[in-house]
Amino acid sequence: MATRTEYAGGKMLADVDGAIGIMTFNQPEKRNAVSIEMWSGVAEILDRFEADDQVRVVILAGAGDKAFVSGADISQFDKQRSNAEAREEYARLTGVGRDRLKTFGKPMIARINGYCIGGGLAIAMQTDLRVASENSSFGIPAARLGIAYSPDSVEQLITLVGPARARMMLYTAERIDAQEAERVGLINRCVPAGELDQTVRQLAETIAGNAPLSVAAARHAITEIGKPAAERDIAAINAAVARCYDSEDYREGRQAFKEKRTPNFAGR
Repeated sequence: MATRTEYAGGKMLADVDGAIGIMTFNQPEKRNAVSIEMWSGVAEILDRFEADDQVRVVILAGAGDKAFVSGADISQFDKQRSNAEAREEYARLTGVGRDRLKTFGKPMIARINGYCIGGGLAIAMQTDLRVASENSSFGIPAARLGIAYSPDSVEQLITLVGPARARMMLYTAERIDAQEAERVGLINRCVPAGELDQTVRQLAETIAGNAPLSVAAARHAITEIGKPAAERDIAAINAAVARCYDSEDYREGRQAFKEKRTPNFAGR
């Protein structure tokens, strides 16, 4: 049975259901636009999920049926992002949540239903996998607001869709639909709205049922190999591989195969 905890005055929700943690951006009246307080909630929730050995996979979702996250809470822009100096302070205040997304050590899946815009797309791109309903839309409106996407987010966008598509999205500020987002590699799957929850749940359960050390090794290898060759930590990749071969889970996997049963992995 899922357990729920509220953060950021109830604007961020944390649920744990078996091996799956669910973090929900809960400001549907603003299409889940993220405020400074919500970023603090992101950090707290991910700290909790990181420390909970029961949690093996985390789903990020937006409350309601209109948006995943529609970006930063623009109502705070006049006070918090009025100029470059104010923007630096805003970055400092929200940095703990942003940094936690980058460093979180377990697989994350973005469940996208509706708008995934600007900062919301930046959040989704931080996850390992993105599944969206066919009524979702994606875009970066920075050029229409007179601001710019952060270097980290631009790099992630280029990694996913390539420089030509990144230029199109950033220069025009136009939105693309979920089918196009899947075609260009921005998301992993586009599904009918009625199948979104089931698809995301099955994906999370599949990952959670696999050997955690194997998943972690693959995740680490993908991250490192995505870096320039001179910056890759091949020794760390090999160490993660060795941990898998020395693990109880490897023995359990072999035994389960022999006995023709589902393995019960413990993550050690």
